[in-house]
Amino acid sequence: MISRRGVLSAGAAGSAALGLAACSGGSGGSDPTDTEANADKTITLWIMQGTNAKTDEYVDAITKAFKDKTGATLKVEVQPWDGAHDKFVTAMSGGTGPDVAEVGTTWVPEFADAGGLDPLTKDVDEAGIGDGLVQGLVDAGTLDDELYGMPWYAGVRSILADRKILEDAGVTEQPGSWDDLLSMIETLKKKNPDIIPFPVAGGSIFAGMPFVWGAGGDIASESGGTWKATINSTESVEGITWYTDLALKHDASTAAASSWLETDSLAAFQQGKVAMFITGSWVPATIKADDEELFKRLVAFTIPAKDKAVAPSFLGGSLLCRFTETEEPELAFELIKLMSTGEFATQWAKDTNYFPGEQKALDQVVADGDDLTKVFAQQMTEGGTTVPVTPAWGQIEGKKTLSTLFSDVLGGTKPQQAADAAATEMDKIFGG
Repeated sequence: MISRRGVLSAGAAGSAALGLAACSGGSGGSDPTDTEANADKTITLWIMQGTNAKTDEYVDAITKAFKDKTGATLKVEVQPWDGAHDKFVTAMSGGTGPDVAEVGTTWVPEFADAGGLDPLTKDVDEAGIGDGLVQGLVDAGTLDDELYGMPWYAGVRSILADRKILEDAGVTEQPGSWDDLLSMIETLKKKNPDIIPFPVAGGSIFAGMPFVWGAGGDIASESGGTWKATINSTESVEGITWYTDLALKHDASTAAASSWLETDSLAAFQQGKVAMFITGSWVPATIKADDEELFKRLVAFTIPAKDKAVAPSFLGGSLLCRFTETEEPELAFELIKLMSTGEFATQWAKDTNYFPGEQKALDQVVADGDDLTKVFAQQMTEGGTTVPVTPAWGQIEGKKTLSTLFSDVLGGTKPQQAADAAATEMDKIFGG
C-alpha cells in the first residue's frame, strides 16, 4: 500500500536516468518454463517488511512454485519501508537493483520516468491477463500509456462505525448522499453528545479527498503532457468546504482532530470516543487483534458522494515492477505473473487483509469475506481512484501541500484562499 513515503528529487531522477540510459530490459528471448535451461539462473525479488505477518510462509511457497515452474532459483530480500525510496534510487543509479520489486503506487511514475522500470504492457497483453486487472491499480501503474507496475494488492478507505452506538441512536442505514451523512451525524450528536460523531482528521488527506472527488472536483488535470492544479476549482472547493464544515459548522468533530492522523482517529474510536470515522480496509483486522468485542460491533459504510452512495476514494497499494537492469526479463515477468494472479494473489490478500489486484482474485476474496469486506470492496470497485500519475506527485506529497490545505481551513483560513495557495504551490512543482 501501503507506502507513500518520500520523493525522488530532480537531481536524483536525472542521475538515475543517466545511469540507466544504456539499459533496456536484459537479453530477452529465453523460455521462462524451460526448467533445464534455467537451472543455473537466479531472480532477485524485493518485497516490503511488515505488510504480511506470514511473509516467511508466503516466501517459502512462492519460491518453491517458481522453482517448479521455471527451474530458476528465487532469492527474496525483505526490505524495510523506512529508507526504501532512497535505496531504490541508489540501486537504480548504480545498476544494482533487483530483477523484480514491490513498489508503492505513487513511486512508480517517478521510477519509470527516471528510466529504472521496464514497461510491462506487451508482456501483459501477450499473457492475456490485461483485461482481468483492477482498473484503479492499472491507472496508478501507467505512465504515458505504458504499464510499468503490475497490480498486486491494494487498500481503500470507507467509513467504519461502532454498530452499538449507531443502533442506540437509531441510525444504521447506508448514507446515500452528503445530506444523509449529515443527518446521521446530527442524530448521533443529539442522542449522545459525549461522543465525537465523525472526526475531521486534518492530517489525513485521503479522508478528505473523497469529498473533493465526490463533488466532481480533482487534485489536478493533465492536457498534452502538462499537469495543472484543479484543487482550487469550484467543485473542489465545494467538497473541501462541505467536509471541513462538518467540524467548523456542524460540531461533528473536535478541535484536536484538526491535526489528527488516521491513527489518532483509530485510537479515539478504540477508546469509545468516536462513533464513526474514515479509515482503511486493512483496519478491521487490527481492531480484531486488539479488541475482539469491538470487532464484533463493527459496521462499514461506503463514503457517499454529494448525490450518491459511493464517492471516489484513494486506491493505494503496491505494484510489482521489473527493473531495467534485469538480465532475465522473461523470468522476471513469469515471477510477476505468478505472484499477481491466481492462488498466490488470493493468498497474499487473505494473509494481509488487503485486496488483490486481479479482479478474479478480488471476487474470490469478497465472496469469502464478511460484510465489512464487501463494503470496502464496493468502495474500491465502484470508486477506487488515484492521485495524479506524474513524477511530480512525490514532491507535492513531500511538501504536504494537501494536508496543509485541510489543516489551514480547519484553522480558519477561507477554503478558496487555502485552495488557491495549494494550487499555486502545485503548479510550481508541475512546472519543474
